[in-house]
Amino acid sequence: MLLALAGGALVLDGAVLMVLGHFNLGTMLPVALGALFLALAVWWAPLARWRHHDRRRQQWWYAGWCGLAAWMLSVAVFWAFLLDAGVSPAEAPPVQAIVVLGAGIQNGQPRPALAARLETAAALARLQPAALIAVCGGQVWGATDTEAEVMARYLQERHGISPERLVLEKASTSTELNLAWSRPLLQARGVAATAPLALVTSDFHLPRALRIAQRHGFTHMVPVAAPTPLATRYNAWLREYFATLSSWVLREG
Repeated sequence: MLLALAGGALVLDGAVLMVLGHFNLGTMLPVALGALFLALAVWWAPLARWRHHDRRRQQWWYAGWCGLAAWMLSVAVFWAFLLDAGVSPAEAPPVQAIVVLGAGIQNGQPRPALAARLETAAALARLQPAALIAVCGGQVWGATDTEAEVMARYLQERHGISPERLVLEKASTSTELNLAWSRPLLQARGVAATAPLALVTSDFHLPRALRIAQRHGFTHMVPVAAPTPLATRYNAWLREYFATLSSWVLREG
Protein backbone atom coordinates (compact mmCIF):
# COMPACT_ATOMS: atom_id res chain seq x y z
CA MET A 1 0.00 0.00 0.00
CA LEU A 2 2.81 2.44 0.90
CA LEU A 3 4.66 1.63 -2.33
CA ALA A 4 1.48 2.19 -4.35
CA LEU A 5 0.80 5.56 -2.70
CA ALA A 6 4.41 6.75 -3.10
CA GLY A 7 4.59 5.50 -6.68
CA GLY A 8 1.31 7.16 -7.64
CA ALA A 9 2.41 10.48 -6.13
CA LEU A 10 5.76 10.40 -7.98
CA VAL A 11 4.17 9.52 -11.33
CA LEU A 12 1.46 12.17 -10.96
CA ASP A 13 3.99 14.86 -9.99
CA GLY A 14 6.22 14.08 -12.97
CA ALA A 15 3.30 13.81 -15.40
CA VAL A 16 1.98 17.26 -14.44
CA LEU A 17 5.42 18.85 -14.83
CA MET A 18 5.99 17.20 -18.21
CA VAL A 19 2.62 18.47 -19.44
CA LEU A 20 3.87 21.94 -18.45
CA GLY A 21 6.98 21.42 -20.57
CA HIS A 22 9.52 20.42 -17.92
CA PHE A 23 11.41 17.56 -19.58
CA ASN A 24 14.61 16.86 -17.67
CA LEU A 25 16.26 14.23 -15.49
CA GLY A 26 14.82 15.75 -12.31
CA THR A 27 11.32 15.19 -13.71
CA MET A 28 11.71 11.87 -15.51
CA LEU A 29 13.67 10.02 -12.80
CA PRO A 30 10.87 10.38 -10.19
CA VAL A 31 8.41 9.11 -12.82
CA ALA A 32 10.60 6.07 -13.46
CA LEU A 33 11.00 5.48 -9.72
CA GLY A 34 7.25 5.87 -9.22
CA ALA A 35 6.54 3.38 -12.01
CA LEU A 36 8.94 0.92 -10.34
CA PHE A 37 7.17 1.36 -6.99
CA LEU A 38 3.78 0.77 -8.63
CA ALA A 39 5.06 -2.36 -10.36
CA LEU A 40 6.47 -3.67 -7.07
CA ALA A 41 3.15 -2.97 -5.34
CA VAL A 42 1.18 -4.86 -8.01
CA TRP A 43 3.57 -7.84 -8.11
CA TRP A 44 4.49 -7.88 -4.41
CA ALA A 45 3.03 -11.32 -3.62
CA PRO A 46 4.59 -13.15 -6.62
CA LEU A 47 7.92 -11.46 -5.93
CA ALA A 48 7.78 -12.55 -2.27
CA ARG A 49 7.27 -16.17 -3.35
CA TRP A 50 10.03 -15.87 -5.95
CA ARG A 51 12.70 -14.53 -3.60
CA HIS A 52 11.88 -16.79 -0.65
CA HIS A 53 12.86 -19.88 -2.64
CA ASP A 54 16.45 -18.79 -3.12
CA ARG A 55 18.85 -17.31 -0.58
CA ARG A 56 20.85 -15.46 -3.24
CA ARG A 57 17.69 -13.82 -4.52
CA GLN A 58 16.91 -12.65 -1.00
CA GLN A 59 20.39 -11.16 -0.70
CA TRP A 60 20.02 -9.27 -3.97
CA TRP A 61 16.56 -8.11 -2.90
CA TYR A 62 17.84 -6.64 0.36
CA ALA A 63 20.94 -5.23 -1.31
CA GLY A 64 18.71 -3.41 -3.80
CA TRP A 65 16.63 -1.82 -1.03
CA CYS A 66 19.76 -0.87 0.92
CA GLY A 67 21.23 0.73 -2.19
CA LEU A 68 18.05 2.73 -2.77
CA ALA A 69 18.02 3.84 0.87
CA ALA A 70 21.68 4.91 0.70
CA TRP A 71 21.02 6.89 -2.50
CA MET A 72 17.99 8.63 -0.99
CA LEU A 73 20.06 9.51 2.09
CA SER A 74 22.73 11.09 -0.13
CA VAL A 75 20.05 13.13 -1.89
CA ALA A 76 18.67 14.29 1.47
CA VAL A 77 22.15 15.36 2.62
CA PHE A 78 22.68 17.26 -0.64
CA TRP A 79 19.32 19.02 -0.28
CA ALA A 80 20.14 19.99 3.31
CA PHE A 81 23.36 21.55 1.99
CA LEU A 82 21.34 23.58 -0.54
CA LEU A 83 19.15 25.07 2.20
CA ASP A 84 22.06 27.27 3.32
CA ALA A 85 23.23 28.27 -0.16
CA GLY A 86 23.84 31.99 -0.65
CA VAL A 87 22.67 35.13 1.07
CA SER A 88 19.65 37.39 0.68
CA PRO A 89 19.88 40.76 -1.12
CA ALA A 90 19.82 42.56 2.23
CA GLU A 91 22.81 40.56 3.46
CA ALA A 92 24.99 41.16 0.39
CA PRO A 93 27.99 43.51 0.83
CA PRO A 94 28.56 46.38 -1.65
CA VAL A 95 29.29 45.16 -5.20
CA GLN A 96 30.16 46.82 -8.49
CA ALA A 97 27.93 44.60 -10.62
CA ILE A 98 25.16 42.00 -10.35
CA VAL A 99 25.40 38.98 -12.66
CA VAL A 100 22.05 37.26 -13.26
CA LEU A 101 22.19 33.81 -14.85
CA GLY A 102 19.52 32.68 -17.30
CA ALA A 103 16.96 29.97 -16.59
CA GLY A 104 14.65 29.76 -19.59
CA ILE A 105 11.91 31.80 -21.25
CA GLN A 106 8.52 30.87 -22.72
CA ASN A 107 6.33 32.94 -25.04
CA GLY A 108 8.56 35.95 -24.59
CA GLN A 109 8.36 35.84 -20.79
CA PRO A 110 10.70 34.48 -18.09
CA ARG A 111 9.84 31.05 -16.75
CA PRO A 112 9.04 31.02 -13.00
CA ALA A 113 12.61 30.12 -11.98
CA LEU A 114 14.03 32.97 -14.07
CA ALA A 115 11.39 35.40 -12.79
CA ALA A 116 12.47 34.54 -9.22
CA ARG A 117 16.09 35.29 -10.14
CA LEU A 118 15.10 38.62 -11.68
CA GLU A 119 13.00 39.59 -8.67
CA THR A 120 15.97 38.82 -6.41
CA ALA A 121 18.30 40.84 -8.67
CA ALA A 122 15.86 43.76 -8.69
CA ALA A 123 15.72 43.75 -4.88
CA LEU A 124 19.51 43.84 -4.76
CA ALA A 125 19.65 46.56 -7.43
CA ARG A 126 17.35 48.77 -5.33
CA LEU A 127 19.66 48.37 -2.35
CA GLN A 128 22.77 49.06 -4.45
CA PRO A 129 21.76 51.66 -7.08
CA ALA A 130 25.31 52.16 -8.37
CA ALA A 131 25.80 48.52 -9.40
CA LEU A 132 25.59 47.44 -13.03
CA ILE A 133 23.35 44.47 -13.86
CA ALA A 134 24.55 41.83 -16.31
CA VAL A 135 21.77 39.59 -17.68
CA CYS A 136 22.92 36.42 -19.41
CA GLY A 137 21.29 34.18 -22.01
CA GLY A 138 21.26 33.67 -25.75
CA GLN A 139 18.75 32.66 -28.37
CA VAL A 140 16.16 30.05 -27.39
CA TRP A 141 14.75 27.78 -30.07
CA GLY A 142 11.49 29.17 -31.39
CA ALA A 143 11.91 32.58 -29.71
CA THR A 144 12.48 35.89 -31.47
CA ASP A 145 14.24 37.59 -28.55
CA THR A 146 17.29 36.36 -26.71
CA GLU A 147 16.96 35.40 -23.07
CA ALA A 148 19.04 38.41 -22.06
CA GLU A 149 16.70 40.75 -23.95
CA VAL A 150 13.66 39.27 -22.21
CA MET A 151 15.42 39.61 -18.84
CA ALA A 152 16.37 43.23 -19.53
CA ARG A 153 12.84 44.11 -20.61
CA TYR A 154 11.42 42.49 -17.47
CA LEU A 155 13.71 44.55 -15.22
CA GLN A 156 12.96 47.77 -17.06
CA GLU A 157 9.17 47.37 -17.27
CA ARG A 158 8.49 45.87 -13.84
CA HIS A 159 11.18 47.53 -11.76
CA GLY A 160 12.11 50.69 -13.62
CA ILE A 161 15.75 49.69 -14.05
CA SER A 162 17.56 52.20 -16.24
CA PRO A 163 18.90 50.78 -19.55
CA GLU A 164 22.25 52.41 -18.74
CA ARG A 165 22.69 49.99 -15.83
CA LEU A 166 22.14 46.90 -17.95
CA VAL A 167 24.80 44.76 -19.61
CA LEU A 168 23.33 42.20 -22.03
CA GLU A 169 25.22 38.97 -22.73
CA LYS A 170 23.12 37.63 -25.62
CA ALA A 171 25.02 34.65 -27.00
CA SER A 172 25.44 32.01 -24.28
CA THR A 173 23.53 28.75 -23.93
CA SER A 174 24.92 27.39 -20.63
CA THR A 175 26.10 28.49 -17.19
CA GLU A 176 29.69 28.05 -18.33
CA LEU A 177 29.16 30.43 -21.26
CA ASN A 178 27.01 32.83 -19.20
CA LEU A 179 30.04 33.53 -17.05
CA ALA A 180 32.76 33.24 -19.67
CA TRP A 181 31.12 35.69 -22.07
CA SER A 182 29.81 38.17 -19.51
CA ARG A 183 33.34 38.77 -18.20
CA PRO A 184 34.66 40.81 -21.18
CA LEU A 185 31.39 42.75 -21.37
CA LEU A 186 31.75 43.80 -17.74
CA GLN A 187 35.42 44.65 -18.26
CA ALA A 188 34.40 46.93 -21.14
CA ARG A 189 32.20 48.80 -18.64
CA GLY A 190 35.07 49.14 -16.19
CA VAL A 191 34.25 46.21 -13.91
CA ALA A 192 37.14 43.75 -13.55
CA ALA A 193 36.66 40.06 -12.80
CA THR A 194 38.50 40.62 -9.52
CA ALA A 195 36.05 43.31 -8.40
CA PRO A 196 33.32 42.48 -5.85
CA LEU A 197 30.38 41.11 -7.85
CA ALA A 198 27.07 39.50 -6.93
CA LEU A 199 26.09 36.22 -8.58
CA VAL A 200 22.30 35.83 -8.66
CA THR A 201 20.87 32.43 -9.51
CA SER A 202 18.51 29.84 -8.03
CA ASP A 203 19.41 28.53 -4.58
CA PHE A 204 20.04 24.99 -5.85
CA HIS A 205 22.29 26.27 -8.66
CA LEU A 206 24.51 28.55 -6.58
CA PRO A 207 27.23 26.14 -5.34
CA ARG A 208 28.01 24.79 -8.80
CA ALA A 209 27.68 28.18 -10.52
CA LEU A 210 30.06 29.72 -7.98
CA ARG A 211 32.69 27.08 -8.71
CA ILE A 212 32.37 27.77 -12.45
CA ALA A 213 32.68 31.52 -11.82
CA GLN A 214 35.87 31.00 -9.83
CA ARG A 215 37.28 28.93 -12.66
CA HIS A 216 36.70 31.87 -15.00
CA GLY A 217 38.63 34.26 -12.79
CA PHE A 218 35.81 35.84 -10.78
CA THR A 219 37.55 36.00 -7.42
CA HIS A 220 35.13 38.04 -5.28
CA MET A 221 31.71 36.67 -6.18
CA VAL A 222 28.97 37.12 -3.56
CA PRO A 223 26.40 34.30 -3.96
CA VAL A 224 22.85 35.67 -3.76
CA ALA A 225 20.14 33.01 -3.70
CA ALA A 226 16.83 33.24 -5.55
CA PRO A 227 14.13 30.87 -4.23
CA THR A 228 13.06 27.97 -6.42
CA PRO A 229 9.28 27.92 -7.08
CA LEU A 230 7.66 25.27 -4.89
CA ALA A 231 5.99 23.50 -7.83
CA THR A 232 9.36 22.57 -9.34
CA ARG A 233 11.66 22.86 -6.31
CA TYR A 234 12.39 19.22 -5.54
CA ASN A 235 12.58 18.18 -9.18
CA ALA A 236 15.06 21.00 -9.83
CA TRP A 237 17.07 20.07 -6.74
CA LEU A 238 17.17 16.43 -7.89
CA ARG A 239 18.39 17.49 -11.34
CA GLU A 240 21.10 19.58 -9.69
CA TYR A 241 22.16 16.56 -7.60
CA PHE A 242 23.09 14.71 -10.79
CA ALA A 243 24.59 17.82 -12.40
CA THR A 244 26.83 18.28 -9.36
CA LEU A 245 27.75 14.59 -9.37
CA SER A 246 28.62 14.77 -13.06
CA SER A 247 30.68 17.91 -12.50
CA TRP A 248 32.57 16.18 -9.70
CA VAL A 249 33.23 13.03 -11.77
CA LEU A 250 34.43 15.10 -14.74
CA ARG A 251 36.49 17.34 -12.41
CA GLU A 252 34.86 20.49 -13.76
CA GLY A 253 35.43 22.42 -10.52
